[in-house]
Amino acid sequence: MKLSIVDVSTVLPGETRHDALMHSIQLARHAEKLGFNRIWLAEHHGAGSIAGRAPEVLIAAIAANTSKIRVGSGSVLLNHYSAFKVAEVFCTLNELYPGRIDLGAGRATTGPVTDYALQQDRTKQFHSDSNQQIAELVGWLDNSFPADHLFSEVPLLTIDSLPELHLLGSSPWSASAAAQLGLRYVLAGFINQRGAAQIINAYRTNFKPAAGKCGIKKPEVMLAVHVVCAETEAEARLHLAPVVLMYQNLSKGILDATLSEPLSAVKQLGGLPQLEPYVAGTGIPPKFIAGAAEQVYKQLSQLAKDLSVDEIMIQDMITNQNDRLHSYALLADVFKIKEI
Repeated sequence: MKLSIVDVSTVLPGETRHDALMHSIQLARHAEKLGFNRIWLAEHHGAGSIAGRAPEVLIAAIAANTSKIRVGSGSVLLNHYSAFKVAEVFCTLNELYPGRIDLGAGRATTGPVTDYALQQDRTKQFHSDSNQQIAELVGWLDNSFPADHLFSEVPLLTIDSLPELHLLGSSPWSASAAAQLGLRYVLAGFINQRGAAQIINAYRTNFKPAAGKCGIKKPEVMLAVHVVCAETEAEARLHLAPVVLMYQNLSKGILDATLSEPLSAVKQLGGLPQLEPYVAGTGIPPKFIAGAAEQVYKQLSQLAKDLSVDEIMIQDMITNQNDRLHSYALLADVFKIKEI
């Protein structure tokens, strides 16, 4: 099974946003040496604990500091941008680093104020036509607009290869859109746990092979989950405490809170966070998978088997960079990804 990473560029306690971005570059170089397949950079706005807001910029920086690992967006929020501009940006990245760039597209909202701030035309209420946006993106990448379509007059000029297009989501819509257009699909299991199996099955059932270059002929699914790996389960739970507290704050509408130190988070939570291990056969990924290497290996392997996915994308928000790098080293070792 392949392992990949989606990185939000966490601002660690006592550190700066500059430090967070430097840590992302360090993580990418570390992941490449360990044998991870790809690293994607997230797009978040207005979050005090997250520095990742411009994946296309970080992709260029990380690709320049690595040589083999695939680098992409997880995801670029297509609903806020021109599909034409997104296609041009990612084709330019692919021209700089041919065969290594992934274009992960999604449609998440960022909150009412930032959605409005990202909107170019403010004479009307924000409205996202996600079906049109993703269809246009495919049209630009494939140069497949019908002859009577205005955009057919302006072909997208690029090299022979294209960035690898993936549609990311956590809802039935994203699975349906990816299936209808013949695109690779990534399910955000750390967002939607109970719907995971049904959404993935619907994608496979309704999949139609793509006619153009940016799509695929057979369904391909990745599952993204939140994972913390440490020497012991207790240590993993300690590393998990700050992000559990962060999610509690988010549920209260506190969007700009910074991450706490692990011991402080444990104190605020009233103890180490409890784990809910994956139950084999359910296809319902836990919100967090944490523990010693063998514990994590057993859960991820069984989950991947139950959902028939051959690549897992890992998110984490561990608040110490050395512990974070060690978590990925433990995962690489127990999964023997260098031998794949």
